[in-house]
Amino acid sequence: MHCKLFATLAETAGQRDVELAVEAEDPTLRDGIDALLAAEPALEAEILDGDELQPHIRLLCDGENPFDTADGWNTALSSVEEIALFPPVTGG
Repeated sequence: MHCKLFATLAETAGQRDVELAVEAEDPTLRDGIDALLAAEPALEAEILDGDELQPHIRLLCDGENPFDTADGWNTALSSVEEIALFPPVTGG
């Protein structure tokens, strides 16, 4: 499983691309995020607020927002190739 980090998340992790070792038999999005945080623990406070995604973080699975459906954290990762995480970005 591949995870792409953007802006301050990539800076915190020290890398933009992270290969995730998801060990669950039928992995869910939450398993993928847990694998990311195991690999890059400094990201936890930036990505999660308790058990929920920080409200300002955007998360996409293959370009789709899994929280637009009822699946959310339970989204199956069996057919997902990439998780992308975006913090707020400013610029001009």
